[in-house]
Amino acid sequence: MTTILMVCLGNICRSPLAHGILQSKLPKDKFYVDSAGTAAYHLVKPPDPRSIAVAKKNGLDISNQKARQFDVYDFDSYDYIYAMDRSNYRDIISKARNSTDIDKVKLFLEVNDSIQKKDVPDPYYGGEKGFDDVYDLIFNTCSLLEEKFSPKA
Repeated sequence: MTTILMVCLGNICRSPLAHGILQSKLPKDKFYVDSAGTAAYHLVKPPDPRSIAVAKKNGLDISNQKARQFDVYDFDSYDYIYAMDRSNYRDIISKARNSTDIDKVKLFLEVNDSIQKKDVPDPYYGGEKGFDDVYDLIFNTCSLLEEKFSPKA
């Protein structure tokens, strides 16, 4: 089974959306998708109500997810670790024990060549439109990951 971890700051806005969207696109018997945050601000809390709402508006239920903090042992449990922005990337890399750990970590938007800025904007302090925009950006990038991970026919 291929394991994928999505990571943002608090694990309540961006990474839960990426977790839910990618999980909905990949076969559950071949892929395990999860999410975490680099900070411990919201441990065991559900995603931000605005993330839950934008996911629901797009046919996904992420309300059962619970925030957790990224741990060094996640390097052992996950094949791919996607950071939502450069700050999260640096925080994850700072916990790496070796080059194998580092090689697992990528910026989430690196897979999306149509995007110049490689940081997923944090919608936490913005309004509903920010969550809609972030959802669309994450959805489109998850579609590219789906292509990457899908076996070629």
